Amino acid sequence: MHTHSHIGDLTKQTTKRLTLSLILTAAFVIVEVIAGIFGNSLALLTDAAHNFTDVIALGLSWYALNIALKPAHAGKTFGYHRVGILVALINSTTLILIAFGIFFEAYKRFITPPEVDSTILIGVGAVAFIINLVTALMVKEGSEHDLNLRSAFLHLMGDVVSTLGAVIAGIIIAFTQWNWLDPFVSVLIGAFILYNAWGILKQTIHILLESTPENIDMNNMVGDLKKVNGVLDVHDLHVWSISENLRVLSAHVVIDNISVGEGVTIQHNINELLAHNYNIQHATLQLECEGCSSSRELYCQISEHHQHVHN
Repeated sequence: MHTHSHIGDLTKQTTKRLTLSLILTAAFVIVEVIAGIFGNSLALLTDAAHNFTDVIALGLSWYALNIALKPAHAGKTFGYHRVGILVALINSTTLILIAFGIFFEAYKRFITPPEVDSTILIGVGAVAFIINLVTALMVKEGSEHDLNLRSAFLHLMGDVVSTLGAVIAGIIIAFTQWNWLDPFVSVLIGAFILYNAWGILKQTIHILLESTPENIDMNNMVGDLKKVNGVLDVHDLHVWSISENLRVLSAHVVIDNISVGEGVTIQHNINELLAHNYNIQHATLQLECEGCSSSRELYCQISEHHQHVHN
């Protein structure tokens, strides 16, 4: 109960920070759109568009954090932990679409560079940089271990870089009248967004495909399991992630023909090993005596079985 209460308190604190970040970001989107139109700046309009997706991203992250606390039930036996992964997938996908939209708009402005009001670009960009940095720092806490929060943090950090680039471009344009710098900075921003979004997207797909967590060496794990006292062999081994930090394992463990009580001790030792060495807190272990199972494949080939209906 204490652990559940602690997690709930952390979620409430994170939710408050997300809410405040969302309000600040939404308010500034309106200001930045107006400034971008009057200043004829693609960099500011680009940042406004990205800020708008931040509002959506923060809202989705807020929703995912709250729903993940709902308990498991008959319809959702693993609970709602995957909601955060789906949100990260949506956020990273929108970031990639935004990046390509930036490239397209920048290309048009490279062909015919419009005149940019550097004063508006510098002034609004500076204010945007401060607001984006503050909101990003609000979301940063906990993002190192949560793909959902990290995708929202990436949205906000993209804005920090965007506005910094807009300010630098505005200063140079004021002295040189090099209006092509506005779309050039947008291209750099788009490349930064695309690179980071692709990393998040790959991680979400990796989890949704129930792949083995990247930092787990399966050969080492099998070797460690076989070293547990009483374990003769391991097969039908599966390791996957429900969310970035919630890992699950199932395996058949071959042991001697011993009592149930002795088998429970072996299970306990395996669970301790998995939790301590591999951060796997949920393991389903099927104990078998030597010769009990015909399948001895380490990684079991699961195939679909179709029912045939006879008329």
